[in-house]
Amino acid sequence: MATEKARQLLSRLAATPDAAVPNLPFLHRALLLPLLSAASVLLRLSLLVPFSPLRPRRTLPVPVVSVGNLTWGGNGKTPMVDFLARRFHNVGISPLILTRGYAGADESKMLQRRLADTTTKLGIGANRAAVASSMLEKYGYVDPCEAFLREKLSSAPSQVVNGTSAKIGVAIMDDGMQHRSLLRDVEIVMVNGLTPWGNGHFIPRGPMREPLSALTRADILVIHHANLASEAQLENIKCTVQDSGVTCPVFFSELAPSHIFEINKPLRRLPLRVLDGMVVLCVSAIGCPDAFINTVSEIGPIKIDRLDFSDHHFFRDHDLELIQERARKLGDQHNKETVVLVTEKDYDRDPDVLGMVDAKVWVLSSCLQIMPLKEQGEEELMSKVKDIITRTWRAK
Repeated sequence: MATEKARQLLSRLAATPDAAVPNLPFLHRALLLPLLSAASVLLRLSLLVPFSPLRPRRTLPVPVVSVGNLTWGGNGKTPMVDFLARRFHNVGISPLILTRGYAGADESKMLQRRLADTTTKLGIGANRAAVASSMLEKYGYVDPCEAFLREKLSSAPSQVVNGTSAKIGVAIMDDGMQHRSLLRDVEIVMVNGLTPWGNGHFIPRGPMREPLSALTRADILVIHHANLASEAQLENIKCTVQDSGVTCPVFFSELAPSHIFEINKPLRRLPLRVLDGMVVLCVSAIGCPDAFINTVSEIGPIKIDRLDFSDHHFFRDHDLELIQERARKLGDQHNKETVVLVTEKDYDRDPDVLGMVDAKVWVLSSCLQIMPLKEQGEEELMSKVKDIITRTWRAK
């Protein structure tokens, strides 16, 4: 309980803009903020040290697509990895996803469940190069450019071979932007359209992991949650990106809800309309809970309440009691049964724990979609990825 409260406090302070600092409690201003600011300065100074040429940057015998960001949490990295893996699978290329398995491996568990019907392989570990080498040795590898050529020559996608024997054709790094030791062919950078740069400070005083100038490393920039941002917000992000020297194409994405499932029946899809007229308690431990709330509100419940925990939080007994008590009070207030609604990431973190909640618990399933704005849709994004891979791979 104390640890979670501390994490939530740090998250609130990291989201506090300089203009709002005078409104903080005295102890936060006098003690915590100076400590966080000092730690942020140390991180920023460490980034001034260039990547040493003496440290070898590993290459793989297959193209590497990195999906990353400049800020922590809620940028749509893992949904984009899921999107790319399925698109590569659909054209006959077996992808290898490289992920750290951070904080209970909720993201890797979610990817494994969602991509179980594809030829995707999952490599989990902090040393991405070592994990990739092991997986490539186990499954073998092929040149993906041959599949790209077959796709162009045929009106139908190439046939996908059995997932247990398909050779790997591409590696996708989840949260790979700061993992500089592994060379990549395509750098995709995700930006949260609702809170793109936070308060502008570096971790832990703010959410920034690198300065805005790092955006120039991007081959493709994707503004996520664009459907929830205003035109003014999107234009402001584009101006900031351009002022940072970025010349790569910009795409827009959203996390579109597809269906709902009960925690003990994940294969049984329920239509979104089951939330019509319902009282819903949204419970989440994710990077951008506001996006979850906004998405649910558009589906149609008559009442929504929320209970937010810090990103990657593991639900404990006292959390379950808090969830049950909040759900019970909502039900009493509205004389209707309350549904506890969680995200897939929360479900995959520990479905057994959520099954202990004495209430109806449903899971909202969503998938990343590229919004067809300014003639930059899904086909254009995948075409750009394939073109970069083909060009760089031939150069090697």
